[in-house]
Amino acid sequence: MKPFIPRIVITLGEPAGIGPDIVLKAAQLDSLAELIVIGSPELLAARAQQLQIPIQLLDCDLNASAHLHVPGTLKIMPVALNDACIPGEINPVNSDYVIRCLSLATDLCLQNKVHALVTGPIHKAAINMAGIHFTGHTEFLAKRCQATNVLMLFVVNQLKVALATTHIPLQKVSSAITIPHLINTIQLLHNELKNRFGIKNPRLFIAGLNPHAGEEGLLGREEIDIIIPALNELKLKNINISGPFPADTLFTEKYLTECDAILGMYHDQVLPIVKHIGFNHAVNITLGLPIIRTSVDHGTALDIAGTGQADSGSLIAAINLATNLKPVQRLG
Repeated sequence: MKPFIPRIVITLGEPAGIGPDIVLKAAQLDSLAELIVIGSPELLAARAQQLQIPIQLLDCDLNASAHLHVPGTLKIMPVALNDACIPGEINPVNSDYVIRCLSLATDLCLQNKVHALVTGPIHKAAINMAGIHFTGHTEFLAKRCQATNVLMLFVVNQLKVALATTHIPLQKVSSAITIPHLINTIQLLHNELKNRFGIKNPRLFIAGLNPHAGEEGLLGREEIDIIIPALNELKLKNINISGPFPADTLFTEKYLTECDAILGMYHDQVLPIVKHIGFNHAVNITLGLPIIRTSVDHGTALDIAGTGQADSGSLIAAINLATNLKPVQRLG
């Protein structure tokens, strides 16, 4: 029987950022998948020339059998830029191009024509400057895939950290954390760790919202009124869960060696730790989608776009993880 070769589609993200740079660097290495870029061939060719990276752009035929990536090449599905692109200089006119690439890549996954989607860094402000409402990949993909319950998970080394809330203002976090929301979020995390990562009985640790996890109500009652009742209900469903723990000590060896994943309450409660531990090799995964989606752990880095200084480590890690994650429906 012919071995399964995953097809991975990659979006370049913001064309003026380092997305094209890191894709070109990653393309020089071996991969256990077939890599297909969705984006502008002219953009990639120009950036390759600027960076002096040899690359051969190949036509992509999704009706043909998948073949392992050949270093120094990239298969591409062309999507035209709207306007010229200068590395490091945002051009909101090209925001529609970014959305078109992302939409096509998502649809190919939904149509089961590819195994997974790996996304390059986008520039939210530039997209919104163009009059396109966009809060992030996670929210866009949830809407495109008609997924009602999604979760942002970061993987770095053996550490897995999920977020109860994502891209919302800090002042709205408390009201967004409800008992039903936490129950749904933690059940999703539990199920995806079992189904995607093959962990039979995931051990989950939950961070508190307030300093010192509220210190018995002295520093806030969310732990008492919301988090603990949600955890108690989940324990009745035989979910292996503990907490809430003070977030300032949760990321120490004592706790990290005893759990499979941590759930933080908001974006900047946990991501500074994740990025300190593994910047440039951490991976962002969207759980709860009917597709596999991984992403880099960094932004567009406009200041170094086109200079050759961009590190492709996170993209390579995202490709490798997407290759190995269990799909909802494996391609034949």
